[in-house]
Amino acid sequence: MSEVEVAARRAAKSPAMDRLARVGLVCRGVLYGLIGVLAVQIAFGTNEHEADKSGAIGTVSALPFGSVLLWVMTVGFAALILWQASEAIFGHLKTMDRVEAAGRVVMYGIVCFALLTLLLSGKSGSDDEKSRDLTAELLALPAGQLIVGVAGVAIAAFGLYGMWEGVKKKFRRHLRPMPPRARTVMDRLGTAGYLARGLIVTLAGVFVVQAAVTFDPGKAGGIDATLRTFADTPVGPWLLVVVAAGLVLFGGYCLGEARWRRT
Repeated sequence: MSEVEVAARRAAKSPAMDRLARVGLVCRGVLYGLIGVLAVQIAFGTNEHEADKSGAIGTVSALPFGSVLLWVMTVGFAALILWQASEAIFGHLKTMDRVEAAGRVVMYGIVCFALLTLLLSGKSGSDDEKSRDLTAELLALPAGQLIVGVAGVAIAAFGLYGMWEGVKKKFRRHLRPMPPRARTVMDRLGTAGYLARGLIVTLAGVFVVQAAVTFDPGKAGGIDATLRTFADTPVGPWLLVVVAAGLVLFGGYCLGEARWRRT
């Protein structure tokens, strides 16, 4: 083992990194909770903002000392990136767990980039627009339809895997031993939260596949467009309320994870 690898492992396991990663998990919970609240407001027609990470970040920025909170969130998500990168590279994980950690690096990186963009430029673009722009660029490539189609299938598969984790309570493997009451609460929050988040990701993947099949980047969309689709079902806005409530519960799970997560 090289000295660089030893130093990287030591830094990833340091008490300071542990505390920063837990701050990041709290920030993650706040972000998901806000997205859920924004989605509920959309269901009842009381919100014109987008129910995605950009909308949630914009909500935080409008608070007193919003810029300070955004910097805290940036540091927290940066810590999550370093932690999950070390897990993916150096951790003694199974292949699927290693892939999952690498996926989290990408997701946390996107959030961190959005936070820095807003802090440094004062602008935060729409996630839906970014998704459609990226889809259009990929479709323009040779074998672009195949690339986008494979990406859509991968996204949908990741969403289905998340739902399976929720049903089987596989998230327990990430948590430390806890008192029975806390375990019961975390089981309920995790099951509901993973199901809601997995359903959204799966549907987003289906939209990307549709964009590939129809060669229409407008079919793709971010979290906001996916959530609004639930309101267009025969059940009406109530299905969106249920899914949004699941996101709020997932935010609560993340807050509990900040206390009980193995790092």
